[in-house]
Amino acid sequence: MDETESDTVAMTVGQRLREAREAKGLSIEDIAASTRIPTRHLASLETSEWDKLPAATYSIGFAKNYAGAVGLDRGEIGEQLRAEMGGSARATTIYPEVYEAVDPARTMPKGLVFGALGLLALVVVGLTWFSNRSLESDVAAQENAIAAIDNGVAPAPVTPPAVGGAVLLTANEPVWIQVKDGDAVLKQGELAAGQSYEVPANATAPVLTTGKPEALRISVGTADAPAVGPAGQRVSGVSLLGADLLRPASAPATASAAAAEPRSAPAGRPAPTRSAAPAAAEPATTPASAPTEVPAATNTTAGME
Repeated sequence: MDETESDTVAMTVGQRLREAREAKGLSIEDIAASTRIPTRHLASLETSEWDKLPAATYSIGFAKNYAGAVGLDRGEIGEQLRAEMGGSARATTIYPEVYEAVDPARTMPKGLVFGALGLLALVVVGLTWFSNRSLESDVAAQENAIAAIDNGVAPAPVTPPAVGGAVLLTANEPVWIQVKDGDAVLKQGELAAGQSYEVPANATAPVLTTGKPEALRISVGTADAPAVGPAGQRVSGVSLLGADLLRPASAPATASAAAAEPRSAPAGRPAPTRSAAPAAAEPATTPASAPTEVPAATNTTAGME
């Protein structure tokens, strides 16, 4: 037992560290990987080459980490190395404890966690901002629509999409129609109930005239056009182009055209009234001529006598 203690005391720190390392079957590279100490410093510790080591404070810290890796007493190794490097003179100096090198493998998960939390916070803030912007735009649009209605401003009409296809006139009941394209008459006559007429595709400006617009169903392709005029009222000049028929403003234009035609019918009736006025003026000329004729008759009688 005494021989073992004397051998331990006779061994230097470097020899004890190397012996413990070899007993565990480890290489200097293994110790360097576990302690994060450069291999050149570990080799200098084992060979007691103090001039190749950094300051005593760091060297003692390296030796303690080395001792911990091979199962030796950290404090004992530190005190022995301090004595070997400087004796009692250095022992009186209080050296701060050297912190062990932090293993990056243990700190990396923390960085990843904080980075993920930061990224998640940014995503939440961004989604909240976009959501608030969309809600504000919707609310502003609704407020503008309500304000326009309150101010009596009608919303802008929505132009229906262009619908292609042939224009077809179908009679729901017997109805007289006239379809013209400029000066050319394309169709004129009565359509029986259920009978149809298709406007030629090459017609440039076809127009319709009929006295019973309610008896016609007009379709453009697969879409039904609105009524071209009020029931029981004659309409004329109604455009039979597909775009005009499907435009909402086309119905009022047709109604105005139909309303303008009845005024033209009474226009011819005042003619007899105006011709009666000169007839009424004739009695005024009759009294004027009567006095002229009476004296003439009197004078003639006097001459005969």
